[in-house]
Amino acid sequence: MLHTKIVDTKKEKILNSNAEKFIKDSKFGASIYFLGTVRNVNDNKKVTGITYDSHDEMVIKSFEEIYNEADQKLNIKDKAVFIEHAKGHLKLGEISIIIAVACKHRDQAYVLSRYIIEEIKKRSPIWKKEHYENEDSAWLKGNPINNEKD
Repeated sequence: MLHTKIVDTKKEKILNSNAEKFIKDSKFGASIYFLGTVRNVNDNKKVTGITYDSHDEMVIKSFEEIYNEADQKLNIKDKAVFIEHAKGHLKLGEISIIIAVACKHRDQAYVLSRYIIEEIKKRSPIWKKEHYENEDSAWLKGNPINNEKD
């Protein structure tokens, strides 16, 4: 089971309750929720917010590929995964990404959650522009898009 979405922050917010509803199932004994939020300092600069941009179709495709690879690389076949990422401006403390996973066992849930976030950071075409206290802003260096498989 997989749910993926890019959330336009002008229209809606990422909600924990949506993730909880999606992954809740009595066949799973372990659930993990990862929330990425906007923090107030990065590289010794005071951050006031972040604007996220993405290539939506490629992001969703990357989420699906990461989910499918978990079958082969992690041997976790029976799972529920909920991934949503924000697009647009976020203030301090707001959720930029939620990854919720449910598996039969806790070790699987921890491994799967960590695998998903690390792969998203490496592969998904999502860019962020930090806004600073002095009213400056800067696009942060990201990873190049790599279409090759390991």
